[in-house]
Amino acid sequence: MALYEHIFMSRPDVTSQQVEALIEQYKTVIEGGGGKIIKQEYWGVKSLAYRIRKNRKAHFALLNLDTPHAAVAEMERQMRLSEDVIRFLTVRVDAHEDGPSIMMQKRDDRRDREDRFGDRGYGGGGGGGFRDRGDRGDRGPRREREVEADDARIATSDHKGTEP
Repeated sequence: MALYEHIFMSRPDVTSQQVEALIEQYKTVIEGGGGKIIKQEYWGVKSLAYRIRKNRKAHFALLNLDTPHAAVAEMERQMRLSEDVIRFLTVRVDAHEDGPSIMMQKRDDRRDREDRFGDRGYGGGGGGGFRDRGDRGDRGPRREREVEADDARIATSDHKGTEP
């Protein structure tokens, strides 16, 4: 059997008890397909980065699964049919993390984790933040040459101002 992490979001107007009922419903589908749920977490109502089906918030839940693909496919089919589920994502993993997920850890615990791994920043590869592009070649001096050339042309031209 394969290991999966499955996260789904449900509408904000359903209650947390209804979300727990959805989790139990999908748990029976997984167990009926010959799999098992290793860990389940209810993350609560979170704000979304953008509106999904006219919703700005959603209930989030995580399921760590050890199940065959057919059971995951059936669970996803039922989620597509459900009006309460607005989005879901299933990812196959090599191993599940021990302990609570990053969303369930306390804020102080997350800061400790950041201290251990350092600031990875944007662009990956150690440095943090956007990299300085360094010298831009002859971009600066060329511009100065163009300005000097324009000044020289203006000084040597026969341009005479006319008065009205």
